[in-house]
Amino acid sequence: MQSVALIDYGSGNLRSAEKALRKAAEAAPADIVVTADPEVVVRADRVVLPGVGAFAACMAALSARDGLIAAMSEAVLTRGAPFLGICVGMQLLADRGLEFGSTPGLGWIGGEVARLTPSDPAAKIPHMGWNPLTEVRAIPLMAGLGADPHMYFTHSFAFTPSDPSHVAAYVDHGGRFAAAVARDNVMGVQFHPEKSQGSGLRLLQNFLETRA
Repeated sequence: MQSVALIDYGSGNLRSAEKALRKAAEAAPADIVVTADPEVVVRADRVVLPGVGAFAACMAALSARDGLIAAMSEAVLTRGAPFLGICVGMQLLADRGLEFGSTPGLGWIGGEVARLTPSDPAAKIPHMGWNPLTEVRAIPLMAGLGADPHMYFTHSFAFTPSDPSHVAAYVDHGGRFAAAVARDNVMGVQFHPEKSQGSGLRLLQNFLETRA
């Protein structure tokens, strides 16, 4: 059975992500392993990075786990294991985050993370609630979600990839921004699939079934 390393670096949405992945694994069998052990991560068939809170704090927490980023890089970038970042876990894929100064990210998908600045004053920040995805790319991660699937968001910052072709879906909240990104085996979603009911569960199943 395939193994999925769900990275434990103190993220607040770790347990809800674990529960949702275990539910998805009922349809797409997988062994979900919550871990910060580099030896486990480097051998994993898939890697999931959750995340909530500030970019800088999450990056610092991830970096503080000795050898963890190197193991993730070996598994994902060298060996080609499918990777999914959730919320701040997606944002950490960027080159840098612009919260309380500039903080380097993983740099796996070029771009930067900046505060949302809606043009519509009625669009409140933090962005919290259900929104439909638009311009959804026909990639395996998004298969079977239907037209304009609704997902649950809660965040104040957004990732803008340097290359627009790396955007897998958009969302509008007083202005359009990336709701999902994908580059080869590296994928990320700004929304919380673990809170997005049927559509979120289908996306997680898709991830568990995606071939590297």
